[in-house]
Parts: sequence; C-alpha cells; structure tokens
Amino acid sequence: MAQTVRIPTFEGVKSFPAYVARPAGTPKAAIIVIQEVFGVNPGIRKKADDWAKKGYLAVAPEVFWRQAEGIDLDSDVPEEFQQAIRHMMAHDFDAGIRDVEATIRWIRGQEGVAGVGLVGYCMGGKVAYQAATRTDIDASVGYYGVGIDQMLNEAHAIAKPLLLHVPTADGFVPPEAQKAMHEGLDDNPHVTIYDYEGLDHGFAAEHGVRRNDVAAQLADQRTDRFFSTNLA
Repeated sequence: MAQTVRIPTFEGVKSFPAYVARPAGTPKAAIIVIQEVFGVNPGIRKKADDWAKKGYLAVAPEVFWRQAEGIDLDSDVPEEFQQAIRHMMAHDFDAGIRDVEATIRWIRGQEGVAGVGLVGYCMGGKVAYQAATRTDIDASVGYYGVGIDQMLNEAHAIAKPLLLHVPTADGFVPPEAQKAMHEGLDDNPHVTIYDYEGLDHGFAAEHGVRRNDVAAQLADQRTDRFFSTNLA
C-alpha cells in the first residue's frame, strides 16, 4: 500500500510531503529513499515500492519542497534535466539533513519502527553521507554521491555502517574526487566503497538511457545484503 503523507519538520513549524510504501505485514525495518535531482518521480517511487515488497517501510520525502511541491522530472528530457539542476543549485543541504532527521523521528515515533536505513541517489548519495556523519541513522547507502570529497572532514563522525557505490567514469565526480574519497574513507571500518569500472552517473536509475542493467542489479543486490545485515 502506498500513500503520500506529511511529515512535520524538525522544528515542528511546517510539514513536507513524503511518498510512503508499506509492506503487507509488520515492517522489519524502515528505509528512507532520497531522490535524485528529478524529484520523487516514477523511478524513486518504484524503488520505494520495491523495498516495501521486501518487508520494509519505505519513505521517500520530497527534498525540494521548500522550492515547490510535487516536482516530478524526466532525466531524458533536456529541459527537465536543466530544471532539476536549477533546483539542486538552490537547495539548502543543511535544511535538507534536518528534514532527514525529522523523517527518522517520524518513522520511529509515529510509525513505531526502530531500525532505520537510508539510500540516496546522485544528490541523495551526498545526503546518505551526511546522514552517516550528522544523524543517528542505523545504516546508509549512497549511489554516485556528488561532493562527498568536500566533506571528508566529517568522516570521523561516522559511527554506523555506510556503503558507497562509485562509478569510475562519473562525469559529476572526477577521478581526483574519487581518489580523495578512497584516501579519506578506505581505512574507516564503518565504510565500504564499491567501484564500478567504466560506468557513469545514474547507472542504477530505474528508467531511462542512463541505466546499466547488469551493474544496477549488482549494486542493488549489494545494497539489499547490506540492509539485511545492518537493519536487524
């Protein structure tokens, strides 16, 4: 069962929309799904639905709600791609991570689910890293996260498992950024990084020309095992 709910902000003054997919029975844990720059579009909703089919409560908050609600863009349409980039450039990531904290609190308090993980894509991959360094999330996964190399000074705060999927030909994460990520995180016992040789940004998208089926399935299998292990 899926529905759109409103989650109170961390300060409790406003609320933001989130797509919620519920499993058939009692959730074994919860997974927050953080969108790419294209909003909570059909691909993100499918990812949430798939987690619900596996027994998780899946929650996909609208990240850009302060700019506009209901953003749903197609990465294969050039005009919509540029619109998505503009939304990302205007996004306040510090406010966004407070929304993640609010979502964690809502899941544990309102829904009564103790174990909470987070998986994010693109911009959401950066949010996954921030969640690992700035919140009490139980486990985090980032796909092709952008800008993580600029936040390595926060790595000491990672206290729970973090998994990163890094395509080596990512046009938004150049080789020097990937090198810095490995140098800054490889020795951290909480962090696992998988490289995907020759692949580009967005390889695990559910729809569109960016998807690489073989690599997406491999990465998703690794993510599935990671959450099964760390969200007991």
